[in-house]
Amino acid sequence: MADKKSDPNYKVIAENRRARYDYAIEDDIECGVMLTGSEVKSLRENSANVAESYAAVENGELWLVNSYIAPYNRAMFPHEERRRRKLLVSRKELARLWNDTQRKGMTIVPLVLYFNHKGIAKLKVGIAKGKKTVDKRETEAKRDWNRQKARLLKERG
Repeated sequence: MADKKSDPNYKVIAENRRARYDYAIEDDIECGVMLTGSEVKSLRENSANVAESYAAVENGELWLVNSYIAPYNRAMFPHEERRRRKLLVSRKELARLWNDTQRKGMTIVPLVLYFNHKGIAKLKVGIAKGKKTVDKRETEAKRDWNRQKARLLKERG
């Protein structure tokens, strides 16, 4: 992880922090994203949101739905802000994603949109199952206890 932060090309653009609260994420996959030129320029300016979006397998392809990439002002041919974007994964991963969503009733949730060390836009998606309110409370209680435990250990030496 420290290697990625020292790399000048690695840059997190948008993060869905709420996903880990609302869903129990079982696995994650790195996907490529098909973008137009003005979308890439806009992402370089750090203006995107994947919090309200989701991914779906339709007709043998993986699509990112309802993600927001701000318009690029100096673009000759501007892009549509909330268009569906195709995600690039291998056939094996696509088959596994389809199997998990259709048979197991799971959801594909975007977690992080970033530029990798080569400067290519990537999206990390998680295969998740929705949490119930009880599970959310339990997660929050564990987090609070760990914070309190760390404070106590720090105070006592």
